[in-house]
Amino acid sequence: QVQLVESGGGLVQAGGSLRLSCAASGNIFSINIMAWYRQAPGKQRELVATITNGGSTNYADSVKGRFTISRDNAKNTMYLQMNNLKSEDTAVYYCYAALNQNYWGQGTQVTISS
Repeated sequence: QVQLVESGGGLVQAGGSLRLSCAASGNIFSINIMAWYRQAPGKQRELVATITNGGSTNYADSVKGRFTISRDNAKNTMYLQMNNLKSEDTAVYYCYAALNQNYWGQGTQVTISS
């Protein structure tokens, strides 16, 4: 069983930065794929970035060059560094982990003001 808790969301002006954290209750070393998703009001949840246990990453085209996903297995934590934020990045951001089942965090709100 894995529990995921996001933190680091907030209100920031366009062009600013935020770093989201996802703390896992258990050892994430055995979790191959972790990811960040987001869901804007009235829209479907979308994949933002993924990272494997080996450190391989993938990004949605909309965030490439601006967001960086990382994980620290020793701290059981995954991160999302978000730079040059835009109004369209406004959403609830969710942490995801795939193990024997899919695990989700409760989400953290990110709001970008123009």
